[in-house]
Amino acid sequence: MKITDEDTLDDVMSAPPPPVIELMRALSGDIIILGIAGKMGVQLGMMALRASRDAGVKRRIIGVSRFSDVHAREKLERSGIETIPCDLIDSDAVAKLPKSENVVFMAGKKFGTGDDPSVTWVMNTVAPALAAAHYAKSRIVAYSTGCVYDFMTPASGGSREEDEPRPVGDYAQSALGRERVFSYYSRTNGTPTCIVRLNYAVDLRYGVLCDIASKVHAGEAVDCTTGFVNIIWQGDAIAHSLLCFGQCASPPRVMNVTGPETLSVRDLANEFAKRFERPAVFSGTESPTAYLNNATRSHRLFGKPATPVATMIDWTAQWISAGGRSLGKPTHFETKNGRY
Repeated sequence: MKITDEDTLDDVMSAPPPPVIELMRALSGDIIILGIAGKMGVQLGMMALRASRDAGVKRRIIGVSRFSDVHAREKLERSGIETIPCDLIDSDAVAKLPKSENVVFMAGKKFGTGDDPSVTWVMNTVAPALAAAHYAKSRIVAYSTGCVYDFMTPASGGSREEDEPRPVGDYAQSALGRERVFSYYSRTNGTPTCIVRLNYAVDLRYGVLCDIASKVHAGEAVDCTTGFVNIIWQGDAIAHSLLCFGQCASPPRVMNVTGPETLSVRDLANEFAKRFERPAVFSGTESPTAYLNNATRSHRLFGKPATPVATMIDWTAQWISAGGRSLGKPTHFETKNGRY
């Protein structure tokens, strides 16, 4: 299969697998998605709606965001998702949001942290506090990041959920702060919560593969300082995230969401070089450690991600060769000093 346009891409990423359809059949209540206009939210909302319809369940799917990107709001509304514009650090505005039995919290700030850390801390801790208090009687799936862990060697198998966090820099520290806020409200109010530590989701317009492939295609050097990564197709990451509604607990349960492989950045670049029929150029020397997560728990519960790495590489190469749109937001996966 080739993915040649964004509508097809969104359709592929939002196609619900059978376990998500079964979950939506068993789940009671509506779903509200806070921060829906980000890199994954639109497709997550679409999958939740499609799975509910396939399950024969009528429910409201509500998307909340500032909607600085009007196209995201239009796409959501065309698909049948209700939208509410809201600044999630405005306590009065959050207090007016409709209650919902199920909440996905996706809001956060990463890029630009080095320029003004205070904005990142407010977005990553104050917004969660307002949401957790307002939705104290709901189930909450809260997005976090694998960057809260320490760096690991490839031989280690990656960080597990029970490992002690060791965040580096304001973004990772404030992301752990977001987790601590949700944990506090979960313990205080008995709110069933699941914290999703994700890295790295692959969308053809964004992500580690897009970063590497774009450099190979342009003849630019691929930085191998961070020599190893975990990746997961964004559609699989969304499916596993929605399945986390079935794992919510108080105190919160933590779930690593990523693929099973530890992948070499150099090997990935060489795979793109074969497809583009041009040599890969490299800079830097591989560090012995990287952000590497072990997602054995989620794979045991939900099954391994359905989309193979080779398929993701093929789709990404086809997309970039055809001039497909990029979101223009490099992941900075090679960064190890915590400044994004």
